[in-house]
Amino acid sequence: MRDARPETPAPATTPVPDLLAFLAGRWHVARTAEDRHTGTRGHFTGTADFTPPPGGGLRHHEEGTFTWDGVARPAYRTLRWLPDPAGKGSARVTFDDGRFFHDVDLRTGHAIADHPCSLDLYRGEFTVSGPDLWSVVWRVAGPAKDLVLRTEHTREAPSTG
Repeated sequence: MRDARPETPAPATTPVPDLLAFLAGRWHVARTAEDRHTGTRGHFTGTADFTPPPGGGLRHHEEGTFTWDGVARPAYRTLRWLPDPAGKGSARVTFDDGRFFHDVDLRTGHAIADHPCSLDLYRGEFTVSGPDLWSVVWRVAGPAKDLVLRTEHTREAPSTG
């Protein structure tokens, strides 16, 4: 007998055969953050620049304004996306200091990545919706955390192809 639950439609995706080539450039970033324990909400708006640093891969530098509980502050972060020898559609993502964050493979245009952090688990769902649009939803669960972070990246200079 077939399961009676309705099927969740798969997100519309755009395959990414070369992840680092896809990410290169400047993106507008819009993020919402929700603490489901307290009901507090916030948002971030800014830019993310993906540029080639010495040594290969891409440097992902994000900066803008994060507003949390009505208080706006400057915010930034830097990550590094390193090519995965297994294929151009995947990368290893590290923090700026070199610590491992997660692996991601977007050859199908969709991926799930996990990052255990102390007693918390960060689970990211990445979706590429077109040549100039991708998103990630991080759900954070742990003894003291219940967060949902939704981020949409829109290319600032749309691709021509």
